[in-house]
Amino acid sequence: MKTTLICLALLLGSRLGLPAEEPQLVQTIPLPGVQGRIDHLSMDVAGQRLFIAALGNNTVEVVDLKQGKVLRSLSGFSEPQGVCFIPEFNLLTVASGGNGACTFYDGSTLKLLSTLPLGDDADNMRYDPLHKKLLVGYGSGAIAVIDPQTQRLALSIPLSNHPEAFQVDSSGSQLFVNVPNAHTVSVIDLAQNKVTGSLPLGLVAANFPMALDEAHHRLFVGCRIPSRLVVFDTRTGNKIATLTLHGDCDDLYYDTGRKQIYASCGEGYLDIFSQTDADHYVLKQSTPTSPGARTAFFDGTVLYLAVPRHENKPAELRLYHFAQ
Repeated sequence: MKTTLICLALLLGSRLGLPAEEPQLVQTIPLPGVQGRIDHLSMDVAGQRLFIAALGNNTVEVVDLKQGKVLRSLSGFSEPQGVCFIPEFNLLTVASGGNGACTFYDGSTLKLLSTLPLGDDADNMRYDPLHKKLLVGYGSGAIAVIDPQTQRLALSIPLSNHPEAFQVDSSGSQLFVNVPNAHTVSVIDLAQNKVTGSLPLGLVAANFPMALDEAHHRLFVGCRIPSRLVVFDTRTGNKIATLTLHGDCDDLYYDTGRKQIYASCGEGYLDIFSQTDADHYVLKQSTPTSPGARTAFFDGTVLYLAVPRHENKPAELRLYHFAQ
């Protein structure tokens, strides 16, 4: 069904003379009953399921992408913010900001397995496949390092303030962490499990989303005051470029195949930046979306945009396809 929709959308786009880089809205999946703000997303690629942290609804919505509908709505959370599916351990993990809990679910049955209290404001989550550890930002400033097998805290890496988005490089040697209240990007050495450097933001602030281009050693940081996309060289720490983007950006993705950066902005736009080379970038496309639609997930072909309820329009998940 999804493949058919994608083909029809691309065929229609070519007949209308649309540029190849313009994203095609190929499917919309309703999120029945979901109220309030929607936070981060994660995907079970093999099972074709998308997990959505519906923060304002205190639920995690489980979307069956093959059937194009919500399969289940998991409840009992206190402001779920981060969600991470770990296929290696068949685990769904959820971080809740309201009570600081990290909860673990069986990936097949979605049965609750355990709860790990972290303190407060459990937020972004990433899985480090090299060290087989789950990383969770939380509290007034720390990254929790959790063993998915035991579902217990292995250690905690202190930071100066509460972390937002972070990225770990594939070598498992460095972790780049947005620390908005410290007005910086902290660099953590994962061998030493401590902060060993920082990337100063200069005259921009409120750095929340982040993406990484490892091949070109470039780090992309989304800032809200003012609304800017900042590009750093991860080897030197130098700022390479600063570009204007729409407001309230909360997710960034780098498309390695197309050499594009996708920014989902709560102002109601999906901004697409083109990477001419490692040092040069340009805003290529701004696609109108919906107010508050600021979180997304990109699987390499499709960008899944979470659209919260707005006025009389119910919440939904939008699927955008990018032409090859």
